Amino acid sequence: MEGFHSAMPAARRLLVELTGGAVVDAEANAAAYAAYQRAVCAAVDAFAEFGSGQVGGFSLGDFKVSQYVSDRVATGAEQATAAAVAELYGTGLAFCGVR
Repeated sequence: MEGFHSAMPAARRLLVELTGGAVVDAEANAAAYAAYQRAVCAAVDAFAEFGSGQVGGFSLGDFKVSQYVSDRVATGAEQATAAAVAELYGTGLAFCGVR
């Protein structure tokens, strides 16, 4: 539960960024509301598991290895974004405007 609560602010900021601050009415569009809630949970899960920094690698004392799986550096924020966008797909909530 502690990880969920500590990751919630980052997930909410991410969802506001992804949706352009869209407000979803549960009664007017139940499917979009459910997708939004799933997206929040997916982002929280990713932030709780990976944090917002680099994903992959290990450390042993002062020795650190990163990018041992592939050449692409992935961050927890990228993982959370991908998970949230996957849940928002098809709802029209993923903001496509100028940032």
